[in-house]
Amino acid sequence: MIRSAGPLETPDGPRDAGDLPVDAQPLTSPSPYGPHFWLAYLANIFVMLAIAMLFRYADFIILLGGSEWHLGWIVGTGMVGSIAVRLALGQAIDTYGPRMVWLGSVVLFALVCFAHLFVTTHQGPAIYLLRIAFCCAIAGIFGASMTFVASRVSIVRLAEMWGMLGTAGFVGMMLGPQISDWLVGSGPVTRLQLDRMFLVAGLFGCGSVVFAYLATRGERARPRPHRRPLPLLGLVRRYQPGSVLLVGIVMGVAIGLPNTFLRTFAAEMAIPRIGVFFGFYAPAAILTRVLGRRLPERLGPEPLILLGLAGMMLSQLLFLLVRVEWQLLVPGIGYGISHAILFPSVIAAGSSAFPDEHRGVGNLLILAMFDLGILVGAPMVGIGLEAARFAGLVPYPAVFLALATVMGTTAIGYRLTWRRGNRPWEHVRQFREGGARADLSGEPAIEVATGE
Repeated sequence: MIRSAGPLETPDGPRDAGDLPVDAQPLTSPSPYGPHFWLAYLANIFVMLAIAMLFRYADFIILLGGSEWHLGWIVGTGMVGSIAVRLALGQAIDTYGPRMVWLGSVVLFALVCFAHLFVTTHQGPAIYLLRIAFCCAIAGIFGASMTFVASRVSIVRLAEMWGMLGTAGFVGMMLGPQISDWLVGSGPVTRLQLDRMFLVAGLFGCGSVVFAYLATRGERARPRPHRRPLPLLGLVRRYQPGSVLLVGIVMGVAIGLPNTFLRTFAAEMAIPRIGVFFGFYAPAAILTRVLGRRLPERLGPEPLILLGLAGMMLSQLLFLLVRVEWQLLVPGIGYGISHAILFPSVIAAGSSAFPDEHRGVGNLLILAMFDLGILVGAPMVGIGLEAARFAGLVPYPAVFLALATVMGTTAIGYRLTWRRGNRPWEHVRQFREGGARADLSGEPAIEVATGE
């Protein structure tokens, strides 16, 4: 019998369930969807509203006299900076706790938005440094908020909680561009309009600070381990999760594709607008996350990664059916469902390879692989389009077929190589099916939850 409340008998004496390491929490612990989760959810909605508003960042660079070439270098430099600091942020989260990193990152985010009010040129180091700070702040915000939410549940519910927290991003994705369109208007873009956009984005960042502070209020910093901590690279080498890292890169390539190339694909098909794609993308993702929130706990992340990769492969092929604007909803729904399944499952599979005291590094490592996929994906697709034209092929169908092949090959490779070390999901299923027995002391329950 496992008790859901009250003190637990451990080798060190009675302890309250909430004081145990997260992986040793009883399986029947109270619902994690309490005030802390919903405050974190609101904090992420506010910051994602600001991020989505700044999808019009290209207008800012063009107004300053830059071109698409300058835009690519500025955004690319920011992404490289983000990747470079991801693991250091993860180690900071593990050392000082998510609260400090989260609050510091969201304050930095708001300051960066306000600082754009004083930028007057696309040349010089200032705009590059601000973009690096912007991307680093986003990395810290999402890495810390994910680790904070994960610290309050057992490992078998990681993907569920990250998936539900991620729906805040889809809400922001739907509403943020509408706000920026309203602020900028439909006429010629002026500096006053863009300054207003950055000002409102910074105010949303300030709102996120408030909710992040309330969510983490009273949170105790994680104590330093008594043993000497491993160097960062040694830590990654010891606990690296294997082929899921490659899946993270491929996931970044796939998810980043519509943001960069959907507009040019639509133009080639003489489709004037792409809003219908994202209009169905986000709701499909939210609905999938809500309806399937307990699937990771029941199945484990590995089968869901295969399902998500298969969905991404099918979504590439669905683009081949598009001839008119309304048909964009078909790949949009496919992308939304696949994104909803794949992203939290990959994060959970990668993070669970790390022990609880290093969970922040695990989270940020997989997010770095995702960023790397976005970084290399756009040039790779661009080269593929030019190569298809040079070979006399229809460019976009050729690239979609190539990407579908990459997704399918990655799924097969992952299935053949996924790691079978710490797999707590299997122990949970065995327990629920009667394969494990627990006495009144609660100790076997701890073994089941840790997978040891």
